[in-house]
Amino acid sequence: MIRLLLVGLFAYTAYRVTMRIIEEASGDAAPPDERRTLRRQSAAMGVEPKR
Repeated sequence: MIRLLLVGLFAYTAYRVTMRIIEEASGDAAPPDERRTLRRQSAAMGVEPKR
């Protein structure tokens, strides 16, 4: 039981560290193209973009 708790804690910590590294790296990059973002959001909702 304790092993399962330790494995879960390790997995969660690894996930949080990975997400923090990704967030820091994406902050250094250029901002995403607005049209591409709008297309992805529209495609996810199943509608065509108006612009």
